[in-house]
Amino acid sequence: MTDIVNLNRFRKKKQRADKEKRSEENRAKFGRAKGERARTKAERDRAERLLDGHAAEEDEDGAS
Repeated sequence: MTDIVNLNRFRKKKQRADKEKRSEENRAKFGRAKGERARTKAERDRAERLLDGHAAEEDEDGAS
């Protein structure tokens, strides 16, 4: 004879597991320290300025 399975328990257990998985992904994605966020922003800003500087140089060379 087989065991009786409570489908409500099974469904709720699966929902909790899915929620925990999403939470773990969000912690990895958004859970960074303030210094880490500031460093990433500074690197992104520096790269953007560098790219803009190179684009300006190319425009000047092409116009002459």
